[in-house]
Amino acid sequence: MPIPPGTPPIPEEPAAAEAAGSSASRASLAATGRAPYRRRAARLAPYALTVLLFLAYATLSLARHRRMEEYSWDLGIFEQVVRSYAWLRAPVADLKGPGFNILGDHFSPIVALIAPFYRLHPSPVTLLVVQAALFALSALPVTRASIRLLGQARGLALGAAYGLSWGVQRAVDFDFHEICFAVPLLAFALEALLARRWRAALAWGAPLLLVKEDLGVTLAALALVVAWRARADDRRAARLAVAVAAAGVLVAALVFTVVIPSFAGEGYAYWEKLDRPGGPLRGLGTKIATLAWVLLPTSGLLALRSPLLLVAVPTLGWRFVSGEPHYWSTDWHYSAVLMPVVALALADALDTVRRGGRPWLRSYALQLPAAVLAAALALSATILPTARLGERSPYTTPARVAAVEELLTAIPDGAWVEADNGPLGRLTSRCRVMWIGDTRGVLPAYLTFDNSDEWAGDPVEYAARLHPGARFALVGEAGGVVLLARV
Repeated sequence: MPIPPGTPPIPEEPAAAEAAGSSASRASLAATGRAPYRRRAARLAPYALTVLLFLAYATLSLARHRRMEEYSWDLGIFEQVVRSYAWLRAPVADLKGPGFNILGDHFSPIVALIAPFYRLHPSPVTLLVVQAALFALSALPVTRASIRLLGQARGLALGAAYGLSWGVQRAVDFDFHEICFAVPLLAFALEALLARRWRAALAWGAPLLLVKEDLGVTLAALALVVAWRARADDRRAARLAVAVAAAGVLVAALVFTVVIPSFAGEGYAYWEKLDRPGGPLRGLGTKIATLAWVLLPTSGLLALRSPLLLVAVPTLGWRFVSGEPHYWSTDWHYSAVLMPVVALALADALDTVRRGGRPWLRSYALQLPAAVLAAALALSATILPTARLGERSPYTTPARVAAVEELLTAIPDGAWVEADNGPLGRLTSRCRVMWIGDTRGVLPAYLTFDNSDEWAGDPVEYAARLHPGARFALVGEAGGVVLLARV
């Protein structure tokens, strides 16, 4: 029957109304209840990323050590130095020459911070785990600063792209180096700078003076960027930053010309690396390619729009004027300190560009975080060290390695040993290890080296050529590694 016009609506049944209201209330409560979890998850995301990166970095480093795949003698050198600090001795690295004080090579007293951990677990593994932790820690300020400037999704994308960047991965894959301390210090300093916490930025940058001799100039560049940014709203901070810049250059000059030579007994040995045939023009094509790697896959060139990139100039400068090929390649650890600078310069540039007046540039900037993450993921899955995480080899110990380790147990603790890169990583925690052919008059009790390709010929005859008048006998051979004892 039709309802006459003007008839008031029929009220809902009480049960139906109550059910509808209850449903809406439950939905509202559920949404309200989920909000704190979402906020908590957003706050914890940078820390979760840091933990994941640490696990990846540590797995790569420890797997390479387990398989005796170290690239150089650096891990052994730094273990000798940290071992000296752990037992409150001068930082001697016998691999650089018997009794050689490492402060006469590079000025890196900050590695003494590892000594307490090494005292608890005296092994090269300790150095590798600390390095993995420091590199992973640097992703935390990069991600936090990016999220603050760009929002959760884009900030996380930039943080992940930084953590997987080729410069960091190459450094993780290269044994151990003191530069692992500089990377988080720079990241925290630049995070503070972007948050306009000028004094905190300078405080984070100051310990760079203890990491490596050239980083005093990097500190000066950082301080000048702080002074430029702070000049309008905090002149006292700007003046302090200028003073820190001057102090950074002065301290670096003193370390180069006074401190290191006083420990070395000679001048700074690395000046000769800058005086090679061809000089800055040598390998120019490779240098340009390296610069492209620094700026293109990591920032799409947009980092060039941020003054923060000036902090990278000192490191790029000394590398590119050198004629030493290792310095200007993309290998090893040399580009690690550039990665947090480029990443946060990109975040700074994106924040500026997206508020600018050029629509095409804004559009490019909005897509860039996803693009650099995609580039990092593609490289990580193909040519970078993390590609090995999907293989079986990092999680197994070859039978050859077990055989070599068994052979080296014949060497007693505390013995003087002359060794090459293969076996020395298994000896520096308990023996006095010298580099093969560089004992400088010290006669070793044992000599061990990898002769897989028979480069030394007969091992006993080779030992006799190294040490005329001394007699060595072959103790054994395993996996191509030979061990000889003086008789």
